[in-house]
Formats: sequence, C-alpha cells, structure tokens
Amino acid sequence: MSTEVARFFSEQSPLATEVSSFRPRTQQREMALAVAEAIKDNAILVAEAGTGTGKTFAYLVPALLGGGKVIISTGTKNLQDQLFQKDLPMVRDALKAPVSIALLKGRANYVCHYHLERALNDGRFATREDIKHLGKIKKYAKVSSSGDKSGIADVPENAPIWLQVTSTRDNCLGQECPNHKECFVLHARTDAMKADIVVVNHHLFFADVMLRDEGVAELLPACNTVIFDEAHQLPETASLFFGENLSTSLLLDLAQDTRIEALTSAKDFAPLPKACDELDKAARDLRLVFKKEGRMAAVATENFKDFAPALKTLCEKLTQLGSLLEKQAERSEGLENCWQRAQAYAQQLKKWMVEQPSPLTPLPPAGEGDDVVRWLEIFHHSLQLNSTPLSIAEIFEKQIGGHARAWIFTSATLAVKQDFSHYQSEMGLLNAKTACWDSPFDYEKQALLYVPSGLPEPNSEGYTDAVVQAAIPMLEASRGRAFLLFTSLRAMQRAFEILQAEFDRRGWDYPLLLQGEGSRNELLTRFREHGNAVLLGSQSFWEGVDVRGEALSLVIIDKLPFAPPDDPVLAARIAQISKQGRNAFMEYQLPRTIITLKQGAGRLIRDETDRGVLMICDPRIITKQYGKRIWQSLPPMKRTRVEAEAVAFFSESQITQATPK
Repeated sequence: MSTEVARFFSEQSPLATEVSSFRPRTQQREMALAVAEAIKDNAILVAEAGTGTGKTFAYLVPALLGGGKVIISTGTKNLQDQLFQKDLPMVRDALKAPVSIALLKGRANYVCHYHLERALNDGRFATREDIKHLGKIKKYAKVSSSGDKSGIADVPENAPIWLQVTSTRDNCLGQECPNHKECFVLHARTDAMKADIVVVNHHLFFADVMLRDEGVAELLPACNTVIFDEAHQLPETASLFFGENLSTSLLLDLAQDTRIEALTSAKDFAPLPKACDELDKAARDLRLVFKKEGRMAAVATENFKDFAPALKTLCEKLTQLGSLLEKQAERSEGLENCWQRAQAYAQQLKKWMVEQPSPLTPLPPAGEGDDVVRWLEIFHHSLQLNSTPLSIAEIFEKQIGGHARAWIFTSATLAVKQDFSHYQSEMGLLNAKTACWDSPFDYEKQALLYVPSGLPEPNSEGYTDAVVQAAIPMLEASRGRAFLLFTSLRAMQRAFEILQAEFDRRGWDYPLLLQGEGSRNELLTRFREHGNAVLLGSQSFWEGVDVRGEALSLVIIDKLPFAPPDDPVLAARIAQISKQGRNAFMEYQLPRTIITLKQGAGRLIRDETDRGVLMICDPRIITKQYGKRIWQSLPPMKRTRVEAEAVAFFSESQITQATPK
C-alpha cells in the first residue's frame, strides 16, 4: 500500500488535479506513509503534525486505500461535519475509492419522534420562541432523512426546546417506543453499521465505550482502524467518561418526565405528582446551598453546613419517588422507564455519598484501590456530583487491547520539544510508535514572538490592566485584526471594559467582539467579515479556530495557561504524583501548559501567506527556568522583547486597511 499512498502525494497525483488547494508537502507524504504502515501492522501510532501539514489528507488517503472498516473520531461536531460533508467526499472522489461513509452523532443531536409528539401535546413552553422553534422542528422532522439538528439552520443548536424534542440515554424507550421503526437515531446507527468509514466525535466514542449506548460499541468489533483527530483532547474527554457523574438537572428532568407520564397513564394515583414536586424542590435546594459557581473537592463541602442535610433529603425524596414508580411501572413504557432511571440515580447518589472521602483519608498509591477524586461542579442552575479517576492510562490501555486493529492518534499539539512521554503516560500508550513533523510554514519570515518587558508578575493586582496597556501599541500597529486570549473569564471581561474605554478615547472604530455575545461560529463570521476586528476570548478560542489571511495578524496571550491550582481533579493528581516522590510540576503541569499554549499560538499562522505577531505577556516565559522549555516548544519564530521591533514587523507587511481615526 505504501507505494500507492506515496503516489497520491506527488505533483501528478489525482489529489493535485482534483483538489485546487492541494500542494505536495514532504511532511504530509511522510505522515501518510507512517499511517499506512500502522494500518498494515495493526500498530498504535501517536503523530504530531504541525499546522499546515495537511494531516487530514495524510490519514484519509491510507484509511481509504487500506480497506476494512475505519472509525474516525474528531474533537468537535464542527470538524465532524466538515470531514463528512467536505474532506471525505473530496478525497474519495479523487482516489475513486469505492467506499461508503456515514456520520454518527450522539442521540441528543437527532429529533426524537416520541418526545416531539409529547412536547406538541404537552403545550407548556417557557417562551414564545420555544413555540416558534417547535413548529419549525415539526416540519423538519417530516421531510428530513437524518433528523440531525444541524440540518435546521434557523433553530439554534443551543435553543432550550431541543431538550424537549430529543432523547437521552435515560429517557429513550428503546424497542418499546411506538416510533421505534422511524427512529432517526436507529437509522443513523444502521447506516454506520453498513458503512466502510464512520465519522464520530470523542464524546460519542467514550460515552459509548463506557455506556454501550451510542452505537460505537457495535461498530468496534468489525473495525480495522480507529483514527483520533485532535487527539490532544482525549485525556480530558476520557477522564469525564471513565468516571461517574450525577447532576440535579437529570433529577429535575426525571421529575418532569414522571409528571407528564403520570398525566397520561396514572391520573388516579395522586401521590406521584406530589413526590415529583418534592424531588424537584430537594434538587433545587441542594443547588441553593452554594452562592457561587465553580468547582470544589467533596471534602470542602464540610465548610457548608447545609450541604449534608440537603444531600440526605435529596436521596430520601429520590428513593420515595422510585418506590411509588415501582407500583405504577406496569401501566406504561414511560413509567417503567422513569422507574428504571430513579433506581439508577438513587444507586449513584448513595454510592457517591458513602464513598465520599474524609480529609483524613490518604490517597492510596498508584495501582492500589479505586484511585478516584470526588468533587462538585456548581453551574448557574444546577449542581453536578462527580467521581473522576486520577489516572485513565490503565483503563484506556485495556479498552484498546484485545483485538488486532490500528490506532492512530494525531494532533498539531501532542509533544513537548518532540517528546511524547507525557501524552503516552497519560493515555497508557507507552509502547506506541511516535512521529513528529514540523509545520511547512516559514515561521522565521512569517511570524514574530514578542514578550514585552516591564510587566508585573501574573498574580499581582492590576496585571490585566498592565497587559491591556502593553497591547494598545500593538493593536494600533496591527490596525485591529487581533485575538486576545485569556486564561480566565474574569480577566477577559476586565480587558474588554478597559479596551472599550480606550477605543472610545482614541476614536478607534475597530469592532470589539467578546466571547459569549453570540455563538463561537457567529463571532468568527463577524470577525472575518469586518477584517479589522478585535476579539476577546477565553477557553473556547484557544483551539479549533481557523482564520486565514490578514483578518487575524496579532494574537495576544495574557498568561501561560496553567490549570487553576484549586481545580479538585488537578490537585488530587498532583498530590498523588508528589506522594510517589515524582515532580508533578515538570511531569504533569508543565507539559499540559505547553500543549495548551501551542494550541493558542497556533491560531496565528494558518496559511503560507499569513504573517503576524504572537505576543505572550507572561514574564515567566523569560524569568523562570522552565520558560526556556516553553518557548523552545513553540514554532521557530524570531523573538524580541523590544516593542519598537514588534511594531516595525507590521510596517513591513502589506497592510491594506485604513489607519485608525
């Protein structure tokens, strides 16, 4: 297969004639050959390919030529759609490969006929917008072949009504559903079973591996190759699904679903609606114990005297509802489903309460016992109880063993100075083959790394103000056209307020965009269309964002993206590593920070003709011993600490926008 793969990356290949954007790149061809070899040998390959390598084509060509069934898992649904709708058909047509492709998403992405009908009959809606959206979804469900909610553009993906017209693992009636034969989820899974190439996303893959619910588990036995794109996201995603969680939102949904089912199937049983109301109140009361949103370790709840009694009350009310549902379960499939859910939730809740560690309980050494951390996440309207494994390496290693197939892990950011040991140890891939290809872009000519001098330490008061003042001359030189990336929402909001005042004072008319004022896609569209906008973002804009051309010529990063030290999962992992006599900072915290920073820095140069400045404001990249390791992991840009040199970099560019007023 290698000879055939290599042929498709030459100047005379079908890719070159069929795909206008295709350019032969040595790195791309080498990566494709490495993927082809891994597929042939049923091997595990961890591959970092710098921005511009063209890694999508590099794994698609051998995947399509290799034969057998292939699962491709992506980091986001956007990338999933792009692969299925654009990249895969393009490569398939160029190769004239006789392969069938399918797209499989989680069930929450498909209209559910049963729940749609129930919502229409229920007639209780929070807003007029919900009623309008429901009418559009009803029409869409009648004509759509897929039922995928991304196919209906004028109902936002985050519209509240979707919760009422889609199913969850818990409230799906399965084969008992009266709409079973026309089920969109079932059709999507059937198509995936038949297809040669199936495109999923990481959340779906891991939810299914653990819960056996989304259809992937049925695909794996027949699968020859699994490819993870944006594989740097896997440790976080896998931790989420290899653990357990229970939220008050799920309990509120259970109460609401039980009420609706009781109205149609158990009208004569008065205790049921009353029990639903009591569970509803208990769930809301638990959330109200905490005034602020955020995360905390389970042991920290001892500082909140109302938490334990509120949790105990919630458990009692859930158990009571389960007992009542058991007596009525035979009256309908819906009531049976609610009973099963109440039982499962009660079991989870009791387990979390019983196993909640005390502050005096030491963590067991690695490999001994159930090494998990229990913690809470408090959202605006809900509270989630979590139990997360401290290490996923052993669990994941077991998941990928036992069947001869190829596993490919690829991303632009997996290594630290071409060393993959951090990623391999985190994912249990110690015996994997590794390979690294630098970006084909000419970073020395295309980009400049600027670290301003004179900024205070990042934890000092007024740091964000100082960052913005240092950014002003750069924004003037770049004439807008900038991303400002922050490590916290608070710093982002503060910077936005200062910039608004500065822009007004200086009479600058650069559009100022803020994360949260619209969806990410909407903000990116506006950013591109304006051509001279300044966008402030936090976590959402550090990765998966592609703006090519002059519209983005300056990326400013406020701090090195170390995870917050009060994060309960991070704190527990650090404690465990330290207890084993290892250096948690160098082994775990620093590599994670470097990988995240590489993602943020990667927003700047997206094309051979792009040009711009990466401004990292955090002085620790210069003053700390570990700083050298950080900047050596970044692309080989020229570096300066002199503002005038950074400003001059823009005057050398071919800038067409008008100067500020």
